[in-house]
Amino acid sequence: MVYGGRLATAAAVLGLFALPLFAAERSMMQPRVPADQLAEARALVNPLPHAPDVIEKGKALYHGKGTCVTCHGVSGRGDGVAAVGLEPSPRNFHHRGFWRHRTDGEIFWVIKHGIAGTAMAPFGGMLTDEEIWSIIEYERSFAEDRGRRAPMGPRHEREHRGPGGGMGSREGGCCDPLETVR
Repeated sequence: MVYGGRLATAAAVLGLFALPLFAAERSMMQPRVPADQLAEARALVNPLPHAPDVIEKGKALYHGKGTCVTCHGVSGRGDGVAAVGLEPSPRNFHHRGFWRHRTDGEIFWVIKHGIAGTAMAPFGGMLTDEEIWSIIEYERSFAEDRGRRAPMGPRHEREHRGPGGGMGSREGGCCDPLETVR
């Protein structure tokens, strides 16, 4: 009987740790672009190539002018010096789900306009569009191309027609049931 009590206690303790992790995961998958602007944001296409020089420019901006490192950290894990106590916490760019559940256009929109109710400030007045796109290419490098796989779901099939054919986005996000919740 004592063994069963210990097992129940262990299960309860594990449950306490799993609940915050699930909540964080749910929060990560929710789009941050307002619903009335989401289609327009998703249609934006990064005009820059996925190339070493673009990534290096993005890295310089991430660590310098863009100040991204302050919250997102040197490693891109959302562990920057200003991240302590932020709710929601800054994005972890290593998380594959982050890249698989949003388009470059959504990320561009968030950097340019910020996210109401969070510490993500708008950087559109400080960074040019090209600089924002460069930062996105650098942030993608944290995921080591895990987010460059084919988008999930039929909604994004039309996005892989190449330049000028469809939206041309390299990432998807249709399979998250939370995206329909507003």
